[in-house]
Amino acid sequence: MGKSKHQGPISISKKPTPKHWVSPIPFGLGKVKPKHIRDTLKVVWENKDNLQYAKNILTKGVCDGCALGVSGLQDQTLKGAHMCTTRLNVLRLNTMPNIKEEIVHADIDELKKYSSAELRQLGRIPYPLIRKSGERKFSRISWEDAMNMIAKKIKTLDPKQYAFYLTSRGITNESYYVAGKVARFLGTNNIDNASRICHSPSKTGLYRSIGVGASTANYQDWIGTDVLLFWGSVASNSSPVSTKYMLAAKKKGTKIIVVNPYKEPAMEKYWVPSNLESALFGTRVADDFYQVNIGGDIAFMHGIMKHWFEMEEKVHGSAINHDFVQNHVKHYEELKAHVKAQSWDEIVKSSGISKNRIIELSELLANSKNAVFAWALGLTMHSFATDNISQVANLALLRGYIGRKYNGVMPFRGHSSVQGTSEMGCDPFVLPGGGWDAKNVKRIEALWKFNLPKWQGDILGVSLENALLPKDHARKLKLYYMSGGNFLETMPNPLFIEKALSQLDIRVHQDIIFNTSTLVDAKEAVIVLPAKTRYEQEGGGTSTSTERMIYFSPEIEGNKQVVKEARAEWKIYIDLAKRVKPHFASLIDFKDGHAIRDEIAKANPNYDGVQFLKKQGDVFQWGGAWLCEGGIFPTPDEKANLITIEIPKLQKSDGQFYVMTRRGKQFNSMVYNEIDPFNGTERYDVLMNEQDAKELNIIKGEPIVVYNEHGTFQGKAHFAHITRGNIGLHFPEGNFLIPKGIYDGPSGIPQFSVAVKVEKAERYHAKKDIDYLEKRIEDLETEVN
Repeated sequence: MGKSKHQGPISISKKPTPKHWVSPIPFGLGKVKPKHIRDTLKVVWENKDNLQYAKNILTKGVCDGCALGVSGLQDQTLKGAHMCTTRLNVLRLNTMPNIKEEIVHADIDELKKYSSAELRQLGRIPYPLIRKSGERKFSRISWEDAMNMIAKKIKTLDPKQYAFYLTSRGITNESYYVAGKVARFLGTNNIDNASRICHSPSKTGLYRSIGVGASTANYQDWIGTDVLLFWGSVASNSSPVSTKYMLAAKKKGTKIIVVNPYKEPAMEKYWVPSNLESALFGTRVADDFYQVNIGGDIAFMHGIMKHWFEMEEKVHGSAINHDFVQNHVKHYEELKAHVKAQSWDEIVKSSGISKNRIIELSELLANSKNAVFAWALGLTMHSFATDNISQVANLALLRGYIGRKYNGVMPFRGHSSVQGTSEMGCDPFVLPGGGWDAKNVKRIEALWKFNLPKWQGDILGVSLENALLPKDHARKLKLYYMSGGNFLETMPNPLFIEKALSQLDIRVHQDIIFNTSTLVDAKEAVIVLPAKTRYEQEGGGTSTSTERMIYFSPEIEGNKQVVKEARAEWKIYIDLAKRVKPHFASLIDFKDGHAIRDEIAKANPNYDGVQFLKKQGDVFQWGGAWLCEGGIFPTPDEKANLITIEIPKLQKSDGQFYVMTRRGKQFNSMVYNEIDPFNGTERYDVLMNEQDAKELNIIKGEPIVVYNEHGTFQGKAHFAHITRGNIGLHFPEGNFLIPKGIYDGPSGIPQFSVAVKVEKAERYHAKKDIDYLEKRIEDLETEVN
């Protein structure tokens, strides 16, 4: 069967639909909502010193914000111009001048007074910098000396003792590919990327269920499906352009349902600024909310399936797509027996949703021919995250919601080309074009013409733990080379992270800007290398969107504030490789971006076609419009696997709450607004159910303390529509409560939810000496074994 091709952008109905309006009052005056016009004017003012270049980026470049894949002002979903605040917020990273010299070389304690947001506003890193042990400030260093110093250190180390990490900060597929190849050329498999702390469970969960770790659907499938179901996602906040797709879907009759502990205001109502009707009157986005407990999604999905099997006992075929299951799916009877054995009491208790409400959704899906399931970090940031994703796949497979128009499973990616990181091989478990299996290793070795290291590399979290191993340990991490990233604000337990970063001999920060982790000490030296943005990369570059579209973004000329010493990221990696192994330099050399794309097409067969992307607007979609089309899955027997999933046992006793970490007005850990325009919360506000607060005698706005054995968080109570027994804290501010070293086994993502207690601040502090004796945090006092 041939693969269907994406049809390209479609038109949205211009006919007004008052039934979806939030309010007849124009522009939502008087309501708590984003001020899009004001925010846009602020961005124009912020970029006034480089306005033409900013305009060129927006009209010619592929968005370096979210993973929708807007190219210039166009995308492949809807006709018309698209622009959003996320893209405007990250624009300044590309147009800023250098950091002033007196600030670059200020005393380190002065620099440490800045927050990450303030450091970002200082400007771009102007030239290579070094700060050796005991030095109070960064000194200028030449590229030659900096690269020689890094190369010299690498030569003295066992390959298990250094590691590479790449963030999702606008990095192109070309840079990901070269970094992955260089790491293996230098002999290490310790290479990881930002998806480890966001969507790695999506890849592993989907891979074991359906044989491929990517979205099987397109955004256009939202527009005309019967049900669009979001699990743990605030798509309207993370990827605002997606609200236009939702508006188009609602006009075609799609029901939008959100499963999330907190009734996110941005998914309830939104004013789409680039759509006149929505900008004036707003759009009621979600038709229904199911407010599960944090960690209750698996039980909730068990309930949906349990009712399906009860329906089947009465009328065969009333809920299960038997034709699809019989021909294309395995392990049906095992799953059925397991689900039927679950008690409704356990399902309701774990999920936090009543039996009647579960049945309501179960029957809606049973009566829907088509559905798209999309999810984000609400499903992935758990120690059972891969099971969460396989459970979503179970629902889709039982109904046959896969491999055809208006159907599919979609990990809703938050960053441009983070989908491409593992597909390029920046992952300790995979290589370009496949996994770490003998066949793929042999194929890549033949292409690259050098032997690959055969030992298992470490994931990000374990690499950091290895920095604290005894100095003579074979896997003691001594050098960490990072393209972007700020583990102090993205990983659990920042105190531990700071200690781990400080125990590295050499830390390399290849970046555009300073962040708080750049300023942490190292035992020998911290080296900072100024990187070019994707828009400055010679020969342009490509990025892969959530829906597997590979877009070409050209090099954009005209930066009035160009950082003269900045270098393209892939060029820096090649330079390093040549210095470490000069006699084999020809094996790692690339003349230009086109040469890299030529090799990517050979290394990853899905990307065959990337070599023809050469100018603005060039794009193609790997895998065709729908993966698993016709029910043919890329597994050894071409069948999907139903996976039997256990309901997780959450470690929460009476009187405790479970924490979810949520984003406000931010891009990953980069905060752009101290007040969330959707709900009015400040960064240290704690989202609480009002009834829970009353039982603790807590009033709105009152200082409270959230604590557990891992840390303490002081904030203010903010009453919100959140499920009882759960609270919400902002990320990364709440990370002090999250323990280190707890991972989802298959995917390696750290757990970001945890049990806590909540007290009135005055009671906590008054009784602290009696009831809350300070516990030593032993993790910070012992060596990691």
